[in-house]
Amino acid sequence: MNNTVYLFWSVAVMALVTYLIRMLPLAAFRRKIKSKFVMNFLYYVPYAVLSAMTIPAVFYSSNGIISAIAGFVVAAVLAFFERGLLTVAVCACGSVFVTELIIRLTGG
Repeated sequence: MNNTVYLFWSVAVMALVTYLIRMLPLAAFRRKIKSKFVMNFLYYVPYAVLSAMTIPAVFYSSNGIISAIAGFVVAAVLAFFERGLLTVAVCACGSVFVTELIIRLTGG
């Protein structure tokens, strides 16, 4: 298949899927949702999906599991204390870098 045709079909499929995801709730729920369970479910779905996509990537993004755990712990602690996103990201990356540096210097 030609690259241009493949690109066209890829963009068309992505546009269709994006449109369906945004359109289906409008078509399915015509009235205001009153169920507290459904409202809570819909509120937390984006957080759950984002966590499911991000957490595994955290542990496979560095050279070793030890530095990945160090970065995750630093990020979790700073996020728990409600630090800003930039602070959390920079400190987590810094902890991974320092941990990797220590591992290399000790010969591990």
